[in-house]
Amino acid sequence: QVHLVESGGGLVQAGGSLKLSCSVSGTLVGAKTMAWYRQTPGKERELVASVTNWDTTKYADFVEGRFTIARVYLKNTLYLQMHNLKPEDTGAYYCSVHFIAGPIGDYWGQGTQVTVSS
Repeated sequence: QVHLVESGGGLVQAGGSLKLSCSVSGTLVGAKTMAWYRQTPGKERELVASVTNWDTTKYADFVEGRFTIARVYLKNTLYLQMHNLKPEDTGAYYCSVHFIAGPIGDYWGQGTQVTVSS
């Protein structure tokens, strides 16, 4: 069974930084992609950033170079370092793992809230 737990969210002023963490319990054998999504007020859940097994990263256009996704294999942990946060970055941030073998499917954490004040 795969279980994801996010942490690191909080309240920060515009221009500030936060580092989100996602701890994954269970095997990551068969996982192809790990990603961060977010759901901001009034919008559907959207991709923020992703990283594949080959360390290929992808970022949403709104990131504009402010965020960095990183995966530490030995710790089964995924990070999202966020700098220069904007009020429009406020929302719930979710970690996700996509498996193509083993426990095939998509697994999600419960989310961590990020609030950016102006």
